[in-house]
Amino acid sequence: MIIDYLPSPSRGVWHLGPIPIRAYALCILAGIAVALVITGRRWAARGGRADDVLDVALWAVPFGIVGGRLYHVITDPELYFAAGKRPVEAFYIWDGGLGIWGAVALGALGAWIGCRRRGIGLAAFADAVAPGLVLAQAIGRWGNWFNQELFGAPSRLPWALRIDAAHRPADTPDIGLYHPTFLYESLWCVGVFFLLLWAEKRFTLAGGRLFALYVAAYTPGRLWVELLRVDHANRILGLRLNVWTSIIIFAAAVGYLWWRRSRGGLQDLPSPQSVDDDRA
Repeated sequence: MIIDYLPSPSRGVWHLGPIPIRAYALCILAGIAVALVITGRRWAARGGRADDVLDVALWAVPFGIVGGRLYHVITDPELYFAAGKRPVEAFYIWDGGLGIWGAVALGALGAWIGCRRRGIGLAAFADAVAPGLVLAQAIGRWGNWFNQELFGAPSRLPWALRIDAAHRPADTPDIGLYHPTFLYESLWCVGVFFLLLWAEKRFTLAGGRLFALYVAAYTPGRLWVELLRVDHANRILGLRLNVWTSIIIFAAAVGYLWWRRSRGGLQDLPSPQSVDDDRA
């Protein structure tokens, strides 16, 4: 039998006795695990201590999850605090709703705390993290597939995603096929992962520049995906809020790369001196 569309999972939650096992959470956890393994190997290759990555992650991961949720709730408060809504659902992270930029921003704060405690420089650590982070995003996006959420406009392409009636937009209840934006973004992130590995070998990218390249490379793909999506989003001047966020963050990342272009390569190794530089 030939299938001319991508099916959605029939379920995204399994129960182990009274305990729900959610595919969304498993995808997030799998992404975190992969990022930790990749970062650990990269950090060790740069002369870092084996337990640095886990210790920093103990700060960065919880901060990142909280930041991702805060960004989602703050940018879409009407989903939880409008009349007839249940504010307690703002805490239901298993239903989806983790904004990547909130996760990166607060996760960076957590990483900074962890790095300070371990006596290592944040910029050097960020460069070690970048490839694993974007691959974690690629894996985590599959949680949206299980939740049947954050898909794009209706589509007749062979790889269009079949969405069950209960998850379709109110204005297209009879249309079942949509752009699989989770897949587009996941593939884009995989491409950015390989771009970072190539660029690191080809150029001298230290002092946070590899992380800036990750941001600059990821944001155009995210902007394109945002333009395709049909889920609820607040708009400014007719564009989704996350489109503007992508534009601003892309400009900031490119600006950082331009600013660092004439400063030369930096020793990208953990050292007490790098911490002293951060404190200056």
